[in-house]
Amino acid sequence: MNELLMGAITGILFGFCMQKAQVIRYDRQLGALRLKDMTIVKFMLTTILVAMVGIYLLLDLGLIKLSIKPLILGGNVLGGLIFGIGWGIVGYCPATAMGALGEGRYDAVFGLLGMIAGAGIFAEAYPTMKETVLTWGNFGKITVPAILGINHWFIIIILSLVFIGLFRFFEKKGL
Repeated sequence: MNELLMGAITGILFGFCMQKAQVIRYDRQLGALRLKDMTIVKFMLTTILVAMVGIYLLLDLGLIKLSIKPLILGGNVLGGLIFGIGWGIVGYCPATAMGALGEGRYDAVFGLLGMIAGAGIFAEAYPTMKETVLTWGNFGKITVPAILGINHWFIIIILSLVFIGLFRFFEKKGL
């Protein structure tokens, strides 16, 4: 199957799951930012858990190869700050903005236009950033299992237990 078609199908399915989980609702976004509603955090932890197990299972079966990107602290910190500020101002991240637009909430258009403008600015600034910010704290292509020298399934089991503990904590607190 064509990669673009497969991407479109999985994107639509992911959008459907986001809509059903109510994570594209503005009040959920605001609640997450104010640490009063952990619906989005629970959804993100669930997707991380499913993806983590699925990817490493496919890797162990020899069906995929990992393409690990280098850990560059400068880019991660700057990108995280810009992302967080944008999310805080608009109330949507890129995926939830697309889902909100799909539901007919046109306020998401402003966020999407901002994301497009930001991508253009990044493209123009990239040559300068490549020589500066994107060299700060470059640790190369590393993974937690590789750093610790242990099998990836140990990390997956530990993170699964931590995530389940967080789910239980959030539910107990009514978050």
